Amino acid sequence: MQVVLDGNSLSIEQLVAVAREWAKVAIAPEARKQVQRSRDFLEQCVAKGIAIYGVTTGIGELARVRISPEQSAELSRRIIYSHSAGTGDRFPDDSVRAAMLLRTNVLSKGCSGVRLKLLDTVVEMLNKGVIPYINEKGSLGVSGDLSPMSQFAEVAIGEGRAFYKGEQMSGSAAMKAAGVTPTDLTFKEGLGLINGSQMMTGGAALLCYDAERLLKNAVIASAMTLDALRAVERAFEPPIHRARPYPGQNAVATNLVRLFAGSQIMADHTGKVQDGYSMRCTPQVLGASFDTLEHVRKTVNIEMNAAADNPLFFPDEQQYYAAGNFHGQPIGMVVDFLCIGMSEVANLSERHTNRLLNPVLSALPDFLVQGNGLNSGLMVAQYTAAALVSENKVLSHPASVDSISVSADQEDHVSMGPIAVRKCGEILRNVRAVLAIEMMCAAQAFDFYPGKKPGRATKIAYDLIRSKVPFLKDDRVLYPDIEEIRKLIASNAILDAVEKEIGPLLLARDMKDLPTPNVPY
Repeated sequence: MQVVLDGNSLSIEQLVAVAREWAKVAIAPEARKQVQRSRDFLEQCVAKGIAIYGVTTGIGELARVRISPEQSAELSRRIIYSHSAGTGDRFPDDSVRAAMLLRTNVLSKGCSGVRLKLLDTVVEMLNKGVIPYINEKGSLGVSGDLSPMSQFAEVAIGEGRAFYKGEQMSGSAAMKAAGVTPTDLTFKEGLGLINGSQMMTGGAALLCYDAERLLKNAVIASAMTLDALRAVERAFEPPIHRARPYPGQNAVATNLVRLFAGSQIMADHTGKVQDGYSMRCTPQVLGASFDTLEHVRKTVNIEMNAAADNPLFFPDEQQYYAAGNFHGQPIGMVVDFLCIGMSEVANLSERHTNRLLNPVLSALPDFLVQGNGLNSGLMVAQYTAAALVSENKVLSHPASVDSISVSADQEDHVSMGPIAVRKCGEILRNVRAVLAIEMMCAAQAFDFYPGKKPGRATKIAYDLIRSKVPFLKDDRVLYPDIEEIRKLIASNAILDAVEKEIGPLLLARDMKDLPTPNVPY
């Protein structure tokens, strides 16, 4: 597979293909022409002696200082050196490759004034597997992800640290081993490599991809619980949800009916009129998270294909502008929103686990094990879920409401978006474990209905879980069981098996034919 960049049409799925599957990258011919036109215009401006931020002036508070054309290469190099000030653990390879791809896509829009040589160097780094060593912490998510992108830029010019074929070495050695010639630098190219939100946007794109699959796994877990607890199926029928036409709610309700269709367990709901909220309102709760993801995806897609740089050059208008397209506020805010949406997935899942384990609510054995008193069963697995849910609530405090002034108050509002991305990744890891615990409990509950089969698709999930985790007859150590199911979720093994049986589960964007309320805005 090859991903061709034009600055305007890169998708999240293409980004994942490059970041994780090592798809090859190329620059579209029209984009190459636009990049060259932008560069020609910049050089005309320099020849006229125009003061241009970061090109013929210093940067930040030092924008008042003029730089001669002869000093431009040294300015670009010193910008990279001075901004390489990160700390903490290193970013994983997929995050680094995502950021490199996005920066190349930004430059491919032809608004940045850099040379094609710069783009070609980064493309070659991607295609030949040079991965810069970048520390996770230090970016404010404004003026670009300056610290992390500078560590990437160091390697592009043959310095810094990098990995090649899994081995850490100097950037110079990695480029030489891969057969990539480092780029030199001239006007604007120090800023051109670093002045955008690509580190946080790449992370946000990967989060969107992972959250989508995690939400589908959450629907499967919910369907297993509803099946095992003999839920009243009428709460999930289409007329109810079409009357409240949120796409996510309708997608979840439709998925649930497909997942537990044919259940012999659910068919006997003991004459109940309705269930508790965490059961009955599953489409409404999970559906809101589905809709949240769609909003986040739209924003991330815009940012992935935006001119997130400064200054910008527009040869058609013969204009250049120093402005603020590098500011990460849009990404910071929506990733904070995604933190909330995914934390709610775990909140609901833990409540499902509680209902499965509580005999008063489930009419099943205490903590889903016989011989209670001697056996504690799955009791403490819920403690783990509760701990993770509580941690997610702390992590859901929005990072984007914070700001600290820097650069002598020239840069006096920042997004803190990288913090939102980092904590959202931790939330997703917690959600996987919480869902694993719910699935473990639901599978155990199915075994207390001898002679009755669960639904067509919930049985697929049950069978796969039982291939890794046996029925709990007497107490045993539980963390290996939780980890086995967590790995089935993380690898999408359960999701793939279910979708192979009943077809793709629906997302909010798949609900195209819902009635549109005639309401004023």
